[in-house]
Amino acid sequence: MSSEFSRRDFLRYSGATGAAAFIAATLSACSGGPASTGSVGAGTNKDLITAVIGYGNDQSWDPTQTASAFAMAGINHVYEGLLDTDPITREPYPALATALPADTNATTWKFTLRDGAKWHDGQPVTADDVVFTFERILGPDNVLTGNFFKSWLREVKKVDDRSVELVFKFPFPDAAPRLTIAKIMPKHVFSQAGAWDAAKGGKAVGSGPYKQTAHNPKSNTSFEAFDGYNGPRPATVAKMNWLTIVDAAARVAKISGGSAEAQIADNIPYANVDQLKQQGLTVEGGKGMNHMFLMFNTAAKPFDDIRVRQALHYAIDKQKMIDVALKGHGTASSSFLNEGHPDHKRASVVYDYDPEKAKALLKEAGVSNLAINLMAVNVSWIADCLPTIASSWEAVGVKTTLEPQDTAALFTKMDQFQDYQVVAAASNPNQFGMDADLILHYNYVPGGLWMKYSHWDGTDDAEKLFTMMDEASKETDKAKRTQLIHEYLDFVAEQAILYPVVHNELMTAWDAKKLSGVRAQPYPGINLLQAKRT
Repeated sequence: MSSEFSRRDFLRYSGATGAAAFIAATLSACSGGPASTGSVGAGTNKDLITAVIGYGNDQSWDPTQTASAFAMAGINHVYEGLLDTDPITREPYPALATALPADTNATTWKFTLRDGAKWHDGQPVTADDVVFTFERILGPDNVLTGNFFKSWLREVKKVDDRSVELVFKFPFPDAAPRLTIAKIMPKHVFSQAGAWDAAKGGKAVGSGPYKQTAHNPKSNTSFEAFDGYNGPRPATVAKMNWLTIVDAAARVAKISGGSAEAQIADNIPYANVDQLKQQGLTVEGGKGMNHMFLMFNTAAKPFDDIRVRQALHYAIDKQKMIDVALKGHGTASSSFLNEGHPDHKRASVVYDYDPEKAKALLKEAGVSNLAINLMAVNVSWIADCLPTIASSWEAVGVKTTLEPQDTAALFTKMDQFQDYQVVAAASNPNQFGMDADLILHYNYVPGGLWMKYSHWDGTDDAEKLFTMMDEASKETDKAKRTQLIHEYLDFVAEQAILYPVVHNELMTAWDAKKLSGVRAQPYPGINLLQAKRT
């Protein structure tokens, strides 16, 4: 979201019915259709995996322009990058390329394409396809994935039909895992008139182990093994059927009981974990960047005052929120990054529960009789957290009105830059990767929507942060780079413009008697590239 663009441009390129729908996708794609009726096959068919995805399937399937949890998970089975990453360790491995780069500190990386790689329509994968894909990602109209490449990647050049060269602006070792975001797309398909709109609507033609066989946005997407695939992670079953079921009760029912149709479901509600375990299912959590954040409108007083923003964070009883709303499956934020992240360090400002400090900061800022209308997405676990925020703020003298609403509706208001005070929503940059540079660029980027929503873009403090982030990106010495990362994370914590309250655990359930090779991931969706029916 780094380039300036009009609302009309954003609607055109976001692949949604509006920018709100696009941002709904970035918030773990939590809007969507009703419980699915698009089931195919029976749960006893060992040539079929039936999966339940707890997020909507009505967002863009354009790999260069989507953050939809459902679509991104499906895309990882249909498309390949030059390099891809393990879904849990995030270690890169050669996918369409034949080898990892020999020197990750070099400013040019050359890749040779896998011999015999084919698109799902039978055409060969060529260097032209790679150049075509990166030209789209680096283009001025890319409002999502371009943020993860434009700061360090200058261009991608064709060497010959089966090899390409990536030219960097400066050494950037983190580029290896980052390349999994750039799913290579066939030029002969998506250069045609109207093809990008078709991709947004669900058309998928990749080179990966599974090809898409049907796409019903409010119901299901189905896949089958691609016979022409010759890469490192071949299909393990003949067919997959992924159901989109946003309603929690219906989702749990689909995987429950002896006649359960599905073998795996993600986004398991905390209240159902014990029930499913008692039925013999494996239920495991993935800890990562998934979090609830508060975003302040700094154009609305008194939220332009850093002391007020900090006070409202100090006032929240996060342990009560974790115990009551998250059933223990959460951690109070001590940095923008989650605990357990390789670059995590307690920030210089940590918002431990301190209502007296909150009162003192409000008094120091000259604020009394503050009334807040807290707008929020109606994602179930976010809604569960809101009463704790309200009671905590009321306890320090801040009258609080809660306004949870459909994600798309909330961000329609944001897109129209309607007046608001504070927003609570969910986010998880781990869908794209793990490194701190990527995670911060998801929200904090010049010209980005989040910065426009908060009215922080263009301020002296924002420019200071972006300069600090750029300096860290260019530093090749690991120790020095880590120090610079910690410095800008401290600054982000202090400013509290858009900042996590809690990081929570995402739960996945599966029937280990019917499915093996599954690992719970710390971001929405599932990965079945190594799963097998048993």
